[in-house]
Amino acid sequence: MAEAGPGKIRLFNDFAGVGNLIAETVPTAQVGDFYAGGEGFADGDAGISGANVLSGAVTLTSANTDADMTFIGTHVIFDVGLMGTLVAEARVNLADLDTKVVYFGFTSALTTDEQMDDIADANTITMTLTATSMAGFILADTLTSDEEWHVIYNGGTTTGETDSRELVTGVDAVAGEFDILRVEIDTNGTVRWFVNGDLKKTVAGAVSTTTNLACLIGAGANTTEFCIFDVDYLLVSAARDWTR
Repeated sequence: MAEAGPGKIRLFNDFAGVGNLIAETVPTAQVGDFYAGGEGFADGDAGISGANVLSGAVTLTSANTDADMTFIGTHVIFDVGLMGTLVAEARVNLADLDTKVVYFGFTSALTTDEQMDDIADANTITMTLTATSMAGFILADTLTSDEEWHVIYNGGTTTGETDSRELVTGVDAVAGEFDILRVEIDTNGTVRWFVNGDLKKTVAGAVSTTTNLACLIGAGANTTEFCIFDVDYLLVSAARDWTR
Protein backbone atom coordinates (compact mmCIF):
# COMPACT_ATOMS: atom_id res chain seq x y z
CA MET A 1 0.00 0.00 0.00
CA ALA A 2 1.35 3.41 -0.96
CA GLU A 3 2.23 5.55 2.03
CA ALA A 4 2.95 9.24 2.17
CA GLY A 5 3.43 11.84 4.84
CA PRO A 6 4.29 11.12 8.48
CA GLY A 7 4.47 7.39 9.10
CA LYS A 8 4.93 7.73 12.84
CA ILE A 9 2.55 9.11 15.47
CA ARG A 10 4.36 11.05 18.18
CA LEU A 11 2.41 12.78 20.92
CA PHE A 12 4.31 14.84 23.47
CA ASN A 13 3.70 17.48 26.11
CA ASP A 14 6.35 19.07 28.30
CA PHE A 15 3.62 20.87 30.30
CA ALA A 16 5.44 24.19 30.21
CA GLY A 17 2.32 26.30 29.76
CA VAL A 18 -0.71 24.50 31.20
CA GLY A 19 -3.32 26.78 32.76
CA ASN A 20 -5.29 26.18 35.93
CA LEU A 21 -8.17 23.77 35.20
CA ILE A 22 -8.88 22.77 38.80
CA ALA A 23 -11.66 25.30 39.20
CA GLU A 24 -13.46 24.12 36.05
CA THR A 25 -16.42 21.73 36.19
CA VAL A 26 -16.33 20.72 32.52
CA PRO A 27 -16.04 16.97 31.74
CA THR A 28 -12.90 17.29 29.58
CA ALA A 29 -10.31 19.81 28.45
CA GLN A 30 -7.65 19.83 25.77
CA VAL A 31 -4.04 19.65 26.97
CA GLY A 32 -1.80 19.93 23.93
CA ASP A 33 -1.73 16.58 22.11
CA PHE A 34 -3.73 14.99 24.96
CA TYR A 35 -6.92 15.65 26.86
CA ALA A 36 -7.82 15.71 30.55
CA GLY A 37 -10.83 13.85 31.89
CA GLY A 38 -12.03 11.36 34.48
CA GLU A 39 -14.81 11.15 37.03
CA GLY A 40 -12.84 13.44 39.32
CA PHE A 41 -11.85 16.00 36.71
CA ALA A 42 -15.29 17.62 36.59
CA ASP A 43 -15.24 18.34 40.35
CA GLY A 44 -14.49 21.94 41.23
CA ASP A 45 -11.71 20.97 43.65
CA ALA A 46 -9.96 18.51 41.32
CA GLY A 47 -8.33 18.64 37.90
CA ILE A 48 -4.98 19.80 36.60
CA SER A 49 -2.83 22.89 36.99
CA GLY A 50 0.56 24.11 35.83
CA ALA A 51 3.37 23.68 38.33
CA ASN A 52 6.11 26.29 38.76
CA VAL A 53 9.05 23.90 38.59
CA LEU A 54 12.13 23.91 36.37
CA SER A 55 11.49 22.46 32.88
CA GLY A 56 7.73 22.65 33.45
CA ALA A 57 5.26 20.18 34.93
CA VAL A 58 1.56 19.68 35.49
CA THR A 59 -0.11 18.76 38.77
CA LEU A 60 -2.90 16.15 38.70
CA THR A 61 -5.51 16.23 41.50
CA SER A 62 -7.88 13.28 41.69
CA ALA A 63 -10.96 14.49 43.65
CA ASN A 64 -11.66 13.06 47.08
CA THR A 65 -14.26 10.35 46.41
CA ASP A 66 -13.05 6.76 46.39
CA ALA A 67 -11.86 5.63 42.91
CA ASP A 68 -12.51 9.03 41.32
CA MET A 69 -9.75 9.84 38.87
CA THR A 70 -8.24 12.72 36.98
CA PHE A 71 -6.20 11.66 33.97
CA ILE A 72 -4.32 13.03 31.00
CA GLY A 73 -4.35 10.76 27.98
CA THR A 74 -5.64 9.83 24.55
CA HIS A 75 -8.82 8.32 23.20
CA VAL A 76 -8.89 4.59 22.35
CA ILE A 77 -6.91 4.89 19.12
CA PHE A 78 -4.07 2.33 19.20
CA ASP A 79 -4.22 -1.12 17.58
CA VAL A 80 -1.36 -3.24 18.95
CA GLY A 81 -1.09 -5.55 15.95
CA LEU A 82 -1.19 -2.76 13.38
CA MET A 83 0.53 0.11 15.17
CA GLY A 84 3.19 -1.36 17.45
CA THR A 85 5.67 -0.91 18.86
CA LEU A 86 3.57 1.31 21.15
CA VAL A 87 5.59 3.41 23.58
CA ALA A 88 4.50 5.46 26.57
CA GLU A 89 6.88 7.35 28.83
CA ALA A 90 6.31 9.78 31.68
CA ARG A 91 8.36 11.40 34.44
CA VAL A 92 6.43 11.66 37.68
CA ASN A 93 6.94 13.01 41.19
CA LEU A 94 4.71 12.21 44.18
CA ALA A 95 4.86 14.67 47.04
CA ASP A 96 3.66 11.97 49.42
CA LEU A 97 2.79 8.27 49.15
CA ASP A 98 -0.34 8.06 51.31
CA THR A 99 -3.93 7.17 50.36
CA LYS A 100 -3.56 7.17 46.61
CA VAL A 101 -3.55 5.10 43.43
CA VAL A 102 -1.52 6.01 40.34
CA TYR A 103 -1.86 4.26 36.97
CA PHE A 104 0.26 4.88 33.90
CA GLY A 105 0.20 2.97 30.64
CA PHE A 106 -2.24 1.57 28.11
CA THR A 107 -5.80 0.37 28.68
CA SER A 108 -8.83 -0.69 26.66
CA ALA A 109 -11.11 0.95 29.23
CA LEU A 110 -11.03 4.72 29.00
CA THR A 111 -13.98 7.06 28.75
CA THR A 112 -14.16 10.75 29.49
CA ASP A 113 -15.65 10.02 32.94
CA GLU A 114 -13.43 7.02 33.78
CA GLN A 115 -12.88 5.80 37.33
CA MET A 116 -9.70 4.09 38.50
CA ASP A 117 -11.40 0.80 39.39
CA ASP A 118 -12.74 0.49 35.83
CA ILE A 119 -9.12 -0.14 34.84
CA ALA A 120 -7.70 -1.99 37.85
CA ASP A 121 -7.89 -2.26 41.61
CA ALA A 122 -5.30 -3.33 44.16
CA ASN A 123 -5.67 -4.65 47.69
CA THR A 124 -2.98 -6.22 49.92
CA ILE A 125 -1.43 -8.78 47.54
CA THR A 126 -4.26 -8.97 44.98
CA MET A 127 -4.62 -7.13 41.69
CA THR A 128 -8.10 -6.93 40.19
CA LEU A 129 -7.78 -6.72 36.41
CA THR A 130 -10.90 -4.91 35.25
CA ALA A 131 -9.92 -3.64 31.81
CA THR A 132 -10.15 -6.25 29.06
CA SER A 133 -6.64 -5.41 27.88
CA MET A 134 -4.02 -3.30 29.65
CA ALA A 135 -0.32 -2.90 30.32
CA GLY A 136 1.13 -0.33 32.65
CA PHE A 137 2.41 0.63 36.08
CA ILE A 138 0.37 0.89 39.24
CA LEU A 139 1.23 2.29 42.67
CA ALA A 140 -1.36 1.88 45.40
CA ASP A 141 -1.18 2.47 49.14
CA THR A 142 -3.61 -0.45 49.58
CA LEU A 143 -1.00 -2.96 48.38
CA THR A 144 1.22 -4.72 50.90
CA SER A 145 4.25 -3.17 49.19
CA ASP A 146 2.53 0.18 49.26
CA GLU A 147 5.31 2.45 47.97
CA GLU A 148 6.60 0.22 45.18
CA TRP A 149 5.97 0.57 41.48
CA HIS A 150 4.22 -2.58 40.24
CA VAL A 151 3.65 -3.72 36.67
CA ILE A 152 0.20 -4.87 35.59
CA TYR A 153 -1.14 -6.54 32.45
CA ASN A 154 -4.17 -8.38 31.06
CA GLY A 155 -5.79 -9.56 27.85
CA GLY A 156 -3.10 -11.47 25.97
CA THR A 157 -2.18 -15.10 25.50
CA THR A 158 -0.38 -15.00 28.86
CA THR A 159 -2.95 -14.89 31.67
CA GLY A 160 -2.89 -11.63 33.58
CA GLU A 161 -1.08 -12.04 36.91
CA THR A 162 -3.16 -11.09 39.96
CA ASP A 163 -0.59 -11.79 42.70
CA SER A 164 1.12 -8.46 43.25
CA ARG A 165 4.19 -10.20 44.68
CA GLU A 166 4.90 -11.44 41.15
CA LEU A 167 4.55 -7.93 39.71
CA VAL A 168 7.06 -5.95 41.77
CA THR A 169 9.77 -3.84 40.13
CA GLY A 170 12.09 -3.50 43.11
CA VAL A 171 11.79 0.29 42.85
CA ASP A 172 10.03 2.31 45.53
CA ALA A 173 8.69 5.75 44.76
CA VAL A 174 10.33 8.33 47.00
CA ALA A 175 8.33 11.36 48.06
CA GLY A 176 9.62 14.45 46.31
CA GLU A 177 11.77 12.58 43.78
CA PHE A 178 11.03 11.96 40.10
CA ASP A 179 10.82 8.53 38.45
CA ILE A 180 10.79 7.86 34.71
CA LEU A 181 8.27 5.17 33.75
CA ARG A 182 8.24 3.58 30.29
CA VAL A 183 6.02 0.91 28.72
CA GLU A 184 6.66 -0.71 25.30
CA ILE A 185 4.20 -3.02 23.53
CA ASP A 186 5.29 -4.96 20.44
CA THR A 187 2.93 -6.03 17.64
CA ASN A 188 2.81 -9.59 19.08
CA GLY A 189 1.60 -8.35 22.48
CA THR A 190 4.95 -8.62 24.27
CA VAL A 191 5.35 -5.87 26.87
CA ARG A 192 8.45 -4.39 28.48
CA TRP A 193 8.46 -2.16 31.56
CA PHE A 194 11.33 0.23 32.39
CA VAL A 195 11.91 2.37 35.50
CA ASN A 196 14.55 5.08 35.31
CA GLY A 197 15.99 3.49 32.18
CA ASP A 198 16.31 -0.03 33.63
CA LEU A 199 14.31 -2.92 32.18
CA LYS A 200 12.30 -4.39 35.08
CA LYS A 201 10.06 -6.97 33.43
CA THR A 202 9.23 -8.53 30.06
CA VAL A 203 6.06 -10.58 29.44
CA ALA A 204 5.34 -12.26 26.11
CA GLY A 205 1.71 -12.07 24.98
CA ALA A 206 0.76 -9.77 27.86
CA VAL A 207 -1.96 -7.85 25.99
CA SER A 208 -4.42 -8.51 23.18
CA THR A 209 -3.14 -7.77 19.68
CA THR A 210 -6.66 -6.94 18.43
CA THR A 211 -8.21 -4.93 21.28
CA ASN A 212 -7.67 -1.21 20.80
CA LEU A 213 -6.00 0.78 23.56
CA ALA A 214 -5.75 4.28 24.95
CA CYS A 215 -2.81 5.71 26.89
CA LEU A 216 -3.19 7.64 30.11
CA ILE A 217 -1.58 8.76 33.32
CA GLY A 218 -4.10 9.01 36.13
CA ALA A 219 -4.42 10.06 39.75
CA GLY A 220 -7.00 8.05 41.71
CA ALA A 221 -8.44 8.71 45.14
CA ASN A 222 -8.43 6.11 47.91
CA THR A 223 -11.29 6.54 50.43
CA THR A 224 -11.80 10.31 50.82
CA GLU A 225 -8.26 11.52 50.23
CA PHE A 226 -6.98 13.45 47.23
CA CYS A 227 -4.24 11.95 45.09
CA ILE A 228 -1.94 14.75 43.95
CA PHE A 229 1.25 14.39 41.93
CA ASP A 230 3.33 16.13 39.28
CA VAL A 231 4.02 14.98 35.72
CA ASP A 232 7.10 16.50 34.08
CA TYR A 233 6.32 15.18 30.60
CA LEU A 234 4.21 12.63 28.74
CA LEU A 235 5.33 10.92 25.53
CA VAL A 236 3.36 8.44 23.40
CA SER A 237 4.48 7.03 20.06
CA ALA A 238 3.13 4.42 17.63
CA ALA A 239 3.23 3.42 13.99
CA ARG A 240 0.47 4.85 11.83
CA ASP A 241 -2.36 2.60 10.65
CA TRP A 242 -2.25 2.79 6.84
CA THR A 243 -5.01 0.17 6.29
CA ARG A 244 -8.00 2.48 6.67
